[in-house]
Amino acid sequence: MTKATEMARVSARGGFNLLWGLVASTVISAVGTIAITYILGAEKYGLYSIALIAPTLIGTFRDWGVNSAMVKYSAQYNAENNAKIRSIFVSGLVFELVLGFSLSFLSFGLSPFLAVSLHRPTIVPLIQIASFFILSGALVNTATAAFTGMETMHLYSFMLIIQSIVKTALIVTLVLLGFGTLGAVTGFATGTLFAGVAGMLLMWTIYKSLPKSLNGKMEIFSTIKTMLKYGLPVSIGTILTGFLTVFYSYILAIYVTNNATIGNYNLAVNFVVLITFFATPVTTMLFPAFSKLDYKKDNETLKNVFQYSVKYAALIVVPVSAMVIALAQPGIGTIYQNRYTEAPLFLALLSVTYIYTAFGSLSIGNLINGQGYTTFNMKMSILTVAIGFPVSFLLISRFGVIGLIVTSLTVSLPSLFVSLRFIKKHFGVSVDWVSSAKILFSSAITAVLTYILISQLAFSNPIRLVIGVIAFVVIFIASTLVTRTINKGDLISLREIINVLGPLRKPLRFLLNIIEKLMTILRTN
Repeated sequence: MTKATEMARVSARGGFNLLWGLVASTVISAVGTIAITYILGAEKYGLYSIALIAPTLIGTFRDWGVNSAMVKYSAQYNAENNAKIRSIFVSGLVFELVLGFSLSFLSFGLSPFLAVSLHRPTIVPLIQIASFFILSGALVNTATAAFTGMETMHLYSFMLIIQSIVKTALIVTLVLLGFGTLGAVTGFATGTLFAGVAGMLLMWTIYKSLPKSLNGKMEIFSTIKTMLKYGLPVSIGTILTGFLTVFYSYILAIYVTNNATIGNYNLAVNFVVLITFFATPVTTMLFPAFSKLDYKKDNETLKNVFQYSVKYAALIVVPVSAMVIALAQPGIGTIYQNRYTEAPLFLALLSVTYIYTAFGSLSIGNLINGQGYTTFNMKMSILTVAIGFPVSFLLISRFGVIGLIVTSLTVSLPSLFVSLRFIKKHFGVSVDWVSSAKILFSSAITAVLTYILISQLAFSNPIRLVIGVIAFVVIFIASTLVTRTINKGDLISLREIINVLGPLRKPLRFLLNIIEKLMTILRTN
């Protein structure tokens, strides 16, 4: 348990360093998003979103699992103090740049065809500008993989903030100057380029301190071969699922001719970031953590780390998702009043997918990849895609955005359940189902009571939102105490983990003290 707790501390520190970057960058980006959604309106904002579909689709073919290999081998070699880590950095960058250049020019050349395929031939210039996002995205992803593998997430946060500042400033300025959707796309692509350049400079600061090999040779081609051997199964899965996601958008753009509805959907997608604040640090930091363990040698530690990751991730992500579901209407209404009337429903439905965190959805893929079973995850991606293509075409063509959301919520479930069986059989680990059930029950009852409360209030949206947040937090803490979702052992572990969370340490410790006193009162009564 000591080793598992120490690994949790390291992951928590990295997750915290990523969290403040996500929060800061998202707040900055939110300013720009609110501005352009007001200025452009739902229809033009929908057109802006559609223009990014094709380059995003082509960009999914850029990374052949090299980024995942960079994370795994960087974490592994760093723990071993192995000089091969320099070759990992350089080889990953070379590979990403070559494909990034190639695919950017391919997207640029195909822009007329892509615009026609989306039934919007006037967006050719928008697609051409967005095409260079593929190359700049290669730089960002390479730097992200290096930061994640080395567990230097504060550098990743700096890169995110730079991207948000430049992108927001450019988009808002260009839109205000009258460039409309063209200005928004230009600002988006340029902001990503600035982030990529910043990422390369920050990556260089790590590279200089890495141990040098005795012969001084990089062995780039052999290293790329090794990385591809590990990463190709991952990439096939990533490409397939990425292609499926963009395919959803293509079908949506074809069958939903109302750009305003698409604008409402994409606004809801932007609001889901409230949940990804907490989910992304978990998924990002678990991969290098699991990569350090060998299930044959450290099975007990692996079991503890996995159950820690599922329980504590669910304890954060599931209630936040439930809160977003309950408060979607006053949340969006506070900012946009009645301008985006369909978005609250879309947001509530989109948030459901994060409820699966209680089943281990954020942890299982990282565990399997970290132990080297990338081919299995590839098979699961193929299963998801095989179900997703026909189901999405059927539901989106008939029910539009609602059909898209229902598709995304259901097609991943079969692979999730198969993966749960796989890790039980091969690694001897499983989810603590009792804890997950308690978290789900507490979150559900809290969301229902909060929704009923705010539905009865005749106040303005901002007041209803504030009351709703306060009520949710109070009711959730009470329900977790009544159901004993958190026990004494959890409090001990959580105190160890939060010691590395910087300025959050004191308020979280204060909260844990209150919870402990309430637990004592309940038990004595």
